[in-house]
Amino acid sequence: MAMELEGPATTLLVVVGLLIHLAGSSPPPTPVVCARGTSDCTVTNAYGSFPDRATSRAASVTYPSTEEELVAAVAAAAAAGRKVKVATRYSHSLPKLACPGGRDGIIISTLQLNSTVRLDAAARMITVESGVLLRDLLRAAASAGMALPHSPYWSGVTIGGLLATGAHGSSLWGKGGAVHEYVVGLRIVTPAPASQGFAEVRELGAQHPDLGAAKVSLGVLGVVSQVTLALQPLFKRSVTFLERDDSDLEDQVAAWGGLHEFGDLAWQPGRGKVVYRQDDRVDVSSPGNGLNDHPTLRSRAAFGRVGARRAEELLEENGTDIARCEAAAADQLQPQPQPPHGFTNDGEVFTGYPVVGYQHRMQATGSCIDSPEDELLTSCKWDPRLGATFIYNSAISVPLGNAAAFVADVKRLRDLNPRAFCSLDARGGLLACYLRASSAYLGKPEDAVDFDITYYRSYTAGAPRAHADVIDELEQMALRKYGGFPHWGKNRNFVFDGAVGRYPKAGEFLEVKGRYDPDGLFSSEWSDQVLGINRTSPRVDKEGCAMEGLCVCSGDSHCAPERGYLCRPGKVYKEARVCSSSFQPAAGALRDEL
Repeated sequence: MAMELEGPATTLLVVVGLLIHLAGSSPPPTPVVCARGTSDCTVTNAYGSFPDRATSRAASVTYPSTEEELVAAVAAAAAAGRKVKVATRYSHSLPKLACPGGRDGIIISTLQLNSTVRLDAAARMITVESGVLLRDLLRAAASAGMALPHSPYWSGVTIGGLLATGAHGSSLWGKGGAVHEYVVGLRIVTPAPASQGFAEVRELGAQHPDLGAAKVSLGVLGVVSQVTLALQPLFKRSVTFLERDDSDLEDQVAAWGGLHEFGDLAWQPGRGKVVYRQDDRVDVSSPGNGLNDHPTLRSRAAFGRVGARRAEELLEENGTDIARCEAAAADQLQPQPQPPHGFTNDGEVFTGYPVVGYQHRMQATGSCIDSPEDELLTSCKWDPRLGATFIYNSAISVPLGNAAAFVADVKRLRDLNPRAFCSLDARGGLLACYLRASSAYLGKPEDAVDFDITYYRSYTAGAPRAHADVIDELEQMALRKYGGFPHWGKNRNFVFDGAVGRYPKAGEFLEVKGRYDPDGLFSSEWSDQVLGINRTSPRVDKEGCAMEGLCVCSGDSHCAPERGYLCRPGKVYKEARVCSSSFQPAAGALRDEL
């Protein structure tokens, strides 16, 4: 039962809250840490851990601040025959894209490649260095009365990083919501023969035949130096959120993206609710100066967060379904951050829907990176230094024509035990965004609905998660039964197993890779596995591998038989193989209880 704080305790919270408001926020830590200057380094991601929990090492890191310095860094690595990987400012990709492998590789950080090179309002184009944050690009474009039509929702990614992984917003209109569809040119530094100084700058214009490979490259072609993007005249958007039950979601899930240019939806299956985002372009003369400041991407006070994580761990390890659902319900009944969904009508106060505002103020957010260091009094929610948030994040794009059937199957899975979805619902459920078929070789090859989920991850390797079999079945269903495509910057290992074979132009991509980097200096064991080179796979078959998402179980040893977790078929998608607890009650008993 929640305690009501009175007297000194209330005063303490008020004072702490005031200090936090005045202090600012600790920005996320650098992903590259070196023991000696710029030598003997480790590289990680924003969560401080890769899916396989391995420590990624490198001999050194370099921080070029000009294209000339970037060419010199690539040339030095190529002359020495050493592996190279690129690290971005916050390294927000979950897989091991920034790991060179071994201990002798080199990291090239784009931290200081952070300038706007050219902004041509008449031509409606902007050229930036690859280390520029999305936040800064949007502001620069708006200052000239221009806008990038689509972007991811998190503004703390770099332009080079978001292009490497195919990051996107949500739209089926026009060219769609993926940023790479608006790339009209880029400059990329690749290895070269000794006769050319070991490195060269390749300039790819809008009609260059290799642009389709370079604009979603997983970082294996070289280092992107500069990117040129097509802009549009600055416009406004009108946003309204509508909550409905999910009884007709099969009919709505594909249709909603066609009705609203920037629409998305968030489905909480356990609650049977859907929050529809009705988001459309409106005339720039429409009144309103709205602002998007989503609660998840704001600064979070450290006070109480570590304790909340410990409570969550206890529920995951020893709690019952009823206890977990009660905790999720209690959390949803707490006073919610105002404004709802993070939008205000004037940048300060929410007065009601619709919220109308300029594109650059509405399309992306990430205020937790905007404030000065405050010694971790506050931070971004996922900051690994606090140990308060540790999650998996999966995103799989289901072909548009299969989305309704996928939803129907997830409902069938939900109906067997709605309480199995309480923890997922508490983290927002399934966020569905819309994508057009891409011109990039490793972009989505057909129109799709991207289903994005976040869920609990234990700090202890191999530790069971409550109802992990439900999440695993859901993911395998999206991938295998409905032909889904993984987000290159998210997901656990097993999701990428064989995925490249579903991209019709993967062969063309590998042909470009062979020309740009014939010695594979920008490749790693991980990237070779993901791309299926030499018939390798990112799947890791060992004891307990399926508990971590490193494999799909094919025998009990891949689960945790000593804890009662055995490899079993899925409950709805029978071809799935998941680690299920032998202590779970039968589905009929669960329905009777409910």
